[in-house]
Amino acid sequence: MIDIQKIRADFPILSQKVNGKPLVYFDNGATSQKPKVVIEAISKYYEEINANIHRGVHTLSQLATDAYEVSRGKIQAHINAKFAHEVIFTSGTTHGINAVANGFASLLNSDDEVLVSALEHHSNIVPWQMLCEKTGATLKVIPMNENGELILSEYEKLLSNKTKIVTVNHISNALGTINPIEFMIKKAHEVGAAILIDGAQAVPHLKPDVQALDCDFYVFSGHKICGPTGVGILYGKEEWLRKLPPYQGGGEMIATVSFEKTTYADLPHKFEAGTPNIAGGIVLGTAIDYLNQIGFDKIANYEHDLLEYGTKKLLEIEGLKIIGTAKEKTSVISFTIDGIHPYDIGTIIDKLGIAVRTGHHCAQPIMDFYKIPGTIRASFAFYNTKEEIDALVEAVKKAQMMLS
Repeated sequence: MIDIQKIRADFPILSQKVNGKPLVYFDNGATSQKPKVVIEAISKYYEEINANIHRGVHTLSQLATDAYEVSRGKIQAHINAKFAHEVIFTSGTTHGINAVANGFASLLNSDDEVLVSALEHHSNIVPWQMLCEKTGATLKVIPMNENGELILSEYEKLLSNKTKIVTVNHISNALGTINPIEFMIKKAHEVGAAILIDGAQAVPHLKPDVQALDCDFYVFSGHKICGPTGVGILYGKEEWLRKLPPYQGGGEMIATVSFEKTTYADLPHKFEAGTPNIAGGIVLGTAIDYLNQIGFDKIANYEHDLLEYGTKKLLEIEGLKIIGTAKEKTSVISFTIDGIHPYDIGTIIDKLGIAVRTGHHCAQPIMDFYKIPGTIRASFAFYNTKEEIDALVEAVKKAQMMLS
């Protein structure tokens, strides 16, 4: 069991008031809150070992480098990557996806196909559109059904020897759907295609095992997993990372430079041009340690209880419809209220101290599918409570009454 009061005490922001009301933070799908141990680790880095890494012989540089590489090792262990050099530090999920899409530009031709799912965030759509425009390859979409689930029979029909890469999120940010990525990875490999998994929404809720999954790429952001903003991870199988050209040129990613020719550094540095977010990389390891101490099985069970409770309570509100009712879901409830724009609900309940996300959640194609302008999204984390869900329900009822 989770000791919820002990956990909540770890998060300073949760004790504050917003608009005179206790903060109820249900926007975890956009970013998670940070525990004291993470906040203190950021200060500790800048107070004690701030220096540029990998280049200096002086003591601070060596201390910073060691801390950065220790963090890489923690992340390798956490996702069960085979090698530490398969773990690339990025600025976030979007950076990781763009690095892979850019690399594939040298591998595709006009007869090739790229598959994306109908459930994707814009950051896992636009880079592939740009890739197809650049190479002449064709972008194909794996369709979804009314429940917010991918239609796997259609996915299998779309796959062919023309398919060079498939890209799909592990969990939908807009609906909370958990996609059957083990099946999708296996099917992609049967036609010789690579597959990238966008794990941005998955890593706060579960512990991915990239070797068991056998995915070629897995990307996620630190700020969704109690870490700092501006840092993320691109995991890639060694064979793919060696095959792809670097995404950016500059310092750190080179072995030798002359005006005639440059040779690239070995992995992981080949993909880590320039001075990175050193503090972010180090402290991402701290955040992962914190979550592992709680335990991802405990987190998953607790959040599942919140999802079930929140679903039951919200459905008691007349005129409320949940968008996305997949059998496999994480702790996200996206909903609409008959005759009221999501933005108006969000604005009113913010006055009552409740933070939710409203709009299309950077997933416009999903909203177009349902023919709605957007949803109100309540996304729960392990530090939320059923009492906070009760407060959300009462706030939504009040807003509904005011706007009707």
